[in-house]
Amino acid sequence: MSAAFKIQPRRVLVRGVNWLGDAVMTTPALLRLREKFPAAHIALFTPEKLRDLWPHHPAINETISFAPGENVFAAAKKLRAEKFDLALVLPNSPRAALEVFLAGIPQRIGYARPWRNFFLTQAVALRTDAVKMHKRSVTEIQNLIVKYPGAQFRVPEAQKQPHQIHEYLHLAGALGANSKAQLPQLFVTPEEIEITKIKFGLEKTTQPILGLNPGAEYGPAKRWPVERFIAAAKEIQQRTNCTLLLFGGKSDAAITNQIESAIGNPPAAVFNLAGKTSLRELMALMKTCRVVLTNDTGPMHVAAALGTPVAALFGSTSSELTGPISSGELRHPILESHAPCSPCFLRECPIDFRCMNDIGIKQVVETVLRVVR
Repeated sequence: MSAAFKIQPRRVLVRGVNWLGDAVMTTPALLRLREKFPAAHIALFTPEKLRDLWPHHPAINETISFAPGENVFAAAKKLRAEKFDLALVLPNSPRAALEVFLAGIPQRIGYARPWRNFFLTQAVALRTDAVKMHKRSVTEIQNLIVKYPGAQFRVPEAQKQPHQIHEYLHLAGALGANSKAQLPQLFVTPEEIEITKIKFGLEKTTQPILGLNPGAEYGPAKRWPVERFIAAAKEIQQRTNCTLLLFGGKSDAAITNQIESAIGNPPAAVFNLAGKTSLRELMALMKTCRVVLTNDTGPMHVAAALGTPVAALFGSTSSELTGPISSGELRHPILESHAPCSPCFLRECPIDFRCMNDIGIKQVVETVLRVVR
């Protein structure tokens, strides 16, 4: 720790990240920051859409939110009034560093990046083991398929990517915090869970609850085919008599409507919740699930951080980089085909979608059943 941080700061600002899954992955760093500065007032500057992620979180004393389209000067004015001693900037954007600079916060720490180092008092070098996500070109994909024709093969270098949580832990370590990994954690209260169950008519449910999260905001390359979700959900429901909760945003309604229609309700208990829950309600309902079957999405990270097992489907993205982290009794099975072109990090597959098509329905069903039992 540098000499500047031997004196414990009284008021610390953390400039939060902008996406749900990324925000969940910052929680280990936030908890380490709380360990380092137990008496400090720690505030999180977060997008308005993510504000409801943070109530009851022990690392945070206060959230300050900004609205979509709010300009950097308005954001800085809001922060300047809070008189922070220290700012930790988690995003890599020039704007995030400019906000805390214009707010006049004396100590400003973040990763060294072009167009923003001037705004930081400490520009932290990248980790030596950090690996940048690389979007494969169509030519690269075709060459890999020719070179490694076996479907059950992953290019070795993809396995070396360290998990995203270490990006944020490393920044916390620049302040002298412990940078050792721990599980992402989110919190909901029993009262929130009961109120939410009553609102959605689940208060009398006695069967095990299974969550399905079939969408993915980033693009179709991250989505297991909806017909397979339907087939897997039907078989799991028949074998467990479970209640099915269909999660997603408003943009996922077409997919969840298709699943609801195909499964039927009754006799199966299916609750189509896409676009109908607040973030806190989503968290409360995911906490009630025995397991959540999900693509690689923000809600996947939410469920895992709440302590709910997730069966996570990975194709175009890397489970080594952004997958749910298993530990002790909390196990999160990963379902992936290890296609030679995966992870490509593309929004749409330019070839035959083999990374997801090679994940079989039987494999998914048996994986989920092992968790439910």
